[in-house]
Amino acid sequence: MRTLSSYVHIPFCASRCGYCDFNTYTAAELQRDGTSITAVTYPDRVIAEVNWLRQSNAVDDRALSTVFFGGGTPTLIDSNELVRILQSLKSTYGFTDDVEVTTEANPDSVTQKDLEILRAGGFTRISFGHQSSAANVLALLERTHTPGKTWQAVSDARSAGFEHVSVDLIYGSPGETDENLIETLDQVASADVDHVSAYSLIVEPGTRLAARVARGEIPNPSDDVAAHRYELIDSKLRSLGMTWYEVSNWSKPGGECRHNIAYWRNQDWLGIGPGAHAHSAGTRSWNLKHPAAWAARVDEGVSATADLEVLDASDINHEDIMLGLRLREGLALSVLGDAGLTQAQLAVTEGLLDPASFTEGKAVLTFQGRLLADGLVARLWA
Repeated sequence: MRTLSSYVHIPFCASRCGYCDFNTYTAAELQRDGTSITAVTYPDRVIAEVNWLRQSNAVDDRALSTVFFGGGTPTLIDSNELVRILQSLKSTYGFTDDVEVTTEANPDSVTQKDLEILRAGGFTRISFGHQSSAANVLALLERTHTPGKTWQAVSDARSAGFEHVSVDLIYGSPGETDENLIETLDQVASADVDHVSAYSLIVEPGTRLAARVARGEIPNPSDDVAAHRYELIDSKLRSLGMTWYEVSNWSKPGGECRHNIAYWRNQDWLGIGPGAHAHSAGTRSWNLKHPAAWAARVDEGVSATADLEVLDASDINHEDIMLGLRLREGLALSVLGDAGLTQAQLAVTEGLLDPASFTEGKAVLTFQGRLLADGLVARLWA
């Protein structure tokens, strides 16, 4: 049976990072937009949407197997309120016995007391946005925390009893050196984390970073540099007992993020909050993006959905290839058509797919294949 998860979007940030194009808002931006939505007034609306979703689909009796609070910065909401939202999901949908509950957090947005409240309230996993230990990289990314704050937050989370602690890294930033990244990885090695997500910096249109690149103030990130840095990351994390289970994610045994694996396996999930996306058996939907527009619908007691898309068999097959190939567990060759299978056979000879796994009926990326995964997906799909 298909599993059911829930994503809860928290759109608030204390400040906007220059590279970020997520659906997030600072308090000043919301005031400028003339809305009363704040971190204080937000939780009641979330709970109202949870109740509406439950009532609108009462025939679905599946319990939630994973819950993920993302943003934005979820921990800008009072910890007791985050727990209250979580409890509303539990009371309306129910949780599986092994439910995984994650929240993202900025290292400077939580205290030891906050973490204790979250853990006691049912959160099992926390992911801190560290990005880098190099002051010059943090400055370019416009991050507000100091490197040491992350490691204190990790220690506090473990003391509070969190079963799983993750950190996010960004690599390949203009001005970053190999030494900067090695310093970051050495600090990761000294921290009590069992999961690392590492993403190459992408210059997203409309961001302050994109404007700086366009003005010639800083260069575009280099693909060749990013590939080299990815190799450094993979080598170091393997030495720490972490293995890749998705192209940008590594964990110690049992430390994988099951919520994200549900995404990559195209399972079903609820999308709660402004701009949140949902998926149910081949139908994707997404909420109104601005918090004020979303809240107005919630207050009216009607759907906050902005639009939906029903995927046909071809769309689903494309997503199965795109998502499945990124996983270490691999993509079943049966998903590929004849032309795709021919391309997969060629990719084996090129060293992009593991020949041993291929003989077992799966397409599993080699290290070189991970570096060229997006291009390979395009080939298999074409």
